Amino acid sequence: MHIICDKLTLLEAINGVSKAVTHRSNVPVLEGILFKIANNTVSLTGYDLEMGITTTISCTVQQEGDIVISAKLLGDITRKMEGETVEIISDENLLVTVKSGITEFNIVGMPAVDFPELPSPGADQLITIEAAILKQMIDSTLYAVSVDDKKPAHTGELIDIKEGKITLVALDGYRLAICEREVKEEQEISIIVPQKTMSEISRLIGDSTDMVEIFANRRYIICNIASYTILSRLIEGEFLDYTKVVPEGFTTKVKVKTKDFINSVERASLIIIERLRSPLRINFDEKVTVKCQTTLGKVSDEFSAEIEGDEIEIGFNNRYLLDALKYANREEVIIELSGPLSPVKVLPVEGSDFLFLVLPVRFKND
Repeated sequence: MHIICDKLTLLEAINGVSKAVTHRSNVPVLEGILFKIANNTVSLTGYDLEMGITTTISCTVQQEGDIVISAKLLGDITRKMEGETVEIISDENLLVTVKSGITEFNIVGMPAVDFPELPSPGADQLITIEAAILKQMIDSTLYAVSVDDKKPAHTGELIDIKEGKITLVALDGYRLAICEREVKEEQEISIIVPQKTMSEISRLIGDSTDMVEIFANRRYIICNIASYTILSRLIEGEFLDYTKVVPEGFTTKVKVKTKDFINSVERASLIIIERLRSPLRINFDEKVTVKCQTTLGKVSDEFSAEIEGDEIEIGFNNRYLLDALKYANREEVIIELSGPLSPVKVLPVEGSDFLFLVLPVRFKND
């Protein structure tokens, strides 16, 4: 193998596929990137047996061949090279030479035949969606994915495609995030995608204005994003029927400027630390009053809002409430409340793009 690549192009590709590389493994080849050079194209693949990322880059091909090179080492070397191009040469003894300018490294590669072959799942195309829209949907829901392995299905995001809509759902037992958009569907399906995969899809989209193609079956999902292809196993199991946990109706409706609410909660959170977890005590009356008391002290803050319905006081975990407000990504939101112990809904002022649910905190004296 002998190729000459633009340094920045190569480094971007290494960084892109490295997210699917195992950092520490009993199988050394899983810590590497597979280089396949054929027909004057260069493809790079990272694969941890659960998720694989592949990309193809433009290089000058002097000699075809395949080899696996340590992802971390090659990334570090490329990053530190001072030249504008990087030359990679490997021989039949798996010795890899990496050159740029006057700098030359000699490192040991691994045989490509030892690299596990990515599955060919034969998945059907589901939808094509604007990259920016999909990224916004992922970023607005991923925060609510559970980290509790006791319910594996909830450690991923539900992608539900039906009736001309794509819906993303995440929940962790304390909060629920739902985001939906209209799409032209190819077929209906409901699948659970690992949190890591969804995070990498969002990362690889970046600022892309391209379209994303999504393929899936009952075991795998495949996403084509610009020059990258992500393949991932799905999570098996039953996802909670989220439609049954969203309360109907409300007794109090509040329209707030999101920034005002965030600023107030952040000020009140200054006296909350990890070993002094105390709920926020928030009163919705003619205005919104935010209070908190810990052994560090106490705080009281307030701001104006449009409030309809019954006066209500409710307790919140400050971090969970902040997440819902921040990921709404709106200047104003609607808060719907049905009682001090009922889940609280955070909604857009117009439309139905998202619904965030936050469970209240019971006060000790209740």
